[in-house]
Amino acid sequence: MKEFDEKDLEDIRQICDRHDTEAARKVLDTLHPADIAELYNDLDLEEAEFLYHLLDGDKAADVLMELDEDDRKKLLDGMEPEDIARQYIDHLDTDDAVDLIQDLDEEDRDEVLSHIDDVEQAGDIIDLLKYGEDTAGGLMGTEMLVVNENWSMPECIKQLRMQAEDMDEVYNVYVVDNDDRLRGTLPLKELITHPSVSKIKNVMEIDPPSVKTDTPLDDVAIDFEKYDLVAMPVVDSIGRLVGHITVDDVMDRVRESSERDYQLASGLSQDIESNDTLWQQTRARLPWLLIGIAGGIGNSLILGNFESGFATNPAMALFIPMIGGTGGNVGIQSSAIVVQGLANGSLDLKDTGRQLFKEMGVGFINGLIISLIVFLYNCFSLNPLNPTTIAVSCSLMAVVLFASVFGTFVPLTLERFKIDPALATGPFISITNDIIGMLIYMLISSAMMSALS
Repeated sequence: MKEFDEKDLEDIRQICDRHDTEAARKVLDTLHPADIAELYNDLDLEEAEFLYHLLDGDKAADVLMELDEDDRKKLLDGMEPEDIARQYIDHLDTDDAVDLIQDLDEEDRDEVLSHIDDVEQAGDIIDLLKYGEDTAGGLMGTEMLVVNENWSMPECIKQLRMQAEDMDEVYNVYVVDNDDRLRGTLPLKELITHPSVSKIKNVMEIDPPSVKTDTPLDDVAIDFEKYDLVAMPVVDSIGRLVGHITVDDVMDRVRESSERDYQLASGLSQDIESNDTLWQQTRARLPWLLIGIAGGIGNSLILGNFESGFATNPAMALFIPMIGGTGGNVGIQSSAIVVQGLANGSLDLKDTGRQLFKEMGVGFINGLIISLIVFLYNCFSLNPLNPTTIAVSCSLMAVVLFASVFGTFVPLTLERFKIDPALATGPFISITNDIIGMLIYMLISSAMMSALS
């Protein structure tokens, strides 16, 4: 990967200022599309557009797909639909073309599709646009090598040569029957070692791992990891081969999904980048901050109702941060384990009862240890008979148990209702556990003071 230092960037900026096309082309010819896309992040829009328009069709299309979504939209906004179709769509595989078209407004999509010269490609793109973005159908491409199981090896080789002419990368050779149903894959080794075999079906590998068009992206990623694949065929509801997914597309989507989940867990209500505007970042961060303020007000109302208890036993106030912090930490730990299990396929919704029972056990053990440590500390610092000594330990036990169960139950419930469970690993759990934990602490403290008085 090319690293650009300040001197490199200054040289490139000077080339752009001079509009030195020859020098600019020399620089661009030595760079990978991903490096050019990274370079654009350090240039202003005018400089980036100058360099971009010097790229040939294939490289320009590859660079466009490597750009961040916002940067790509800036370049496309100033272009006519006809130019987008001729300069980019014609040079992209169908899966990348679909991603590009999905970035456009509804009106512009139809306009771009109408200007695609290759009618077959346009039809494939329209078919792929019908699938959800987070399904195998929305992720697959239609460019692949396909042979019939009844072909002879010489005929197979002839057909493969014809099909491969328009392909940039060759991953697998898929074998279908006369009804286009997936039957297997043909290892390239067999083409070399069995050049005269009578039928393809005699040397193919049968029943390869495959997914259906409506398979969720998370399940696709799990299968890629499970079977160590670089490409996977996609079939329709009756088993006909309709496309395939490559590992690079899966990794891109998984990275995007991970970034989105991380931001959601951090209390960001929408996807933002560090270079987004002040207003965009404020709009993404403010909602959960306001919810946090509401939680703080709720806590203050709870504490206000127990004002007399603080007057009688001021030591109660010393442990408020510990109660709230412990509940929040335990809840986030529990929810993080569940979300991770749902993401990697090691936990299923049918395991809800077992997981809740396990978390109750873990919460009981953790709560018992924590409570005992705090009790011993308070015996020396306060008094074994002080209501706060007993109340804090009992409250910690109850709060840890509640937070463990709540942190497990919420993401499982969200998953059941098709809501991103990553929502449960962030401020939602912390705020809820903080309020409930404070209520538990105050009620137990009041009960202890009444009993011991």
